[in-house]
Amino acid sequence: MPRTKANSRGYSPRKVNTRDVKQRFLIVCEGAKTEPNYFRSFRVPKNVVEIDVQGLGENPSKLVQSAKELNKQEGYDQVWCVFDRDSWTTEDFNNAIKNAENQGFKVAYSNESFELWYVLHFEFLNTGIPRNDYLKKLTSLFGRRYQKNSETIYDELFDRQAIAIKNAENLLKRYNPHIPAKDNPSTTVHLLVQELNKFIL
Repeated sequence: MPRTKANSRGYSPRKVNTRDVKQRFLIVCEGAKTEPNYFRSFRVPKNVVEIDVQGLGENPSKLVQSAKELNKQEGYDQVWCVFDRDSWTTEDFNNAIKNAENQGFKVAYSNESFELWYVLHFEFLNTGIPRNDYLKKLTSLFGRRYQKNSETIYDELFDRQAIAIKNAENLLKRYNPHIPAKDNPSTTVHLLVQELNKFIL
């Protein structure tokens, strides 16, 4: 029986072992290091939430399929697919979002680069720029060379996180209707960040 159904049948967190009410996240990432390093750094209490982060290096559609297979094996409480618009086709990008939602998964996408999320910690960016320009911009904002696969960037940006969330929300409000493949720049990474933040004491 899936965990969610068991929990919905009147079990109180006060009456069961903490292990039984632990939230289990699966976060599958298009990138092999940048995104996984960021999400693995969240300061969540391990007795309350378990985060399985996997950097698969796959295109968006294949990433969603892999998430489906992994979830079938483990039965996670929340499944998130993290990928960029990048140079993927519009069809691949849009189909990945649609297929993820059909599976009950959630999507933290970036158009067109995950680094947009980092930039939003410093400023509101409402003009699309080439992927390589994000790296140059972050080098300027940090005042030193931006390290793409940094293992410390979560901690470095933590104090600015509320700014990034607000900027990401305001950016999405600019698009009506929402067409993720065309909304450049835009990101929904903040939705996953907010979900994880619920478990930080």
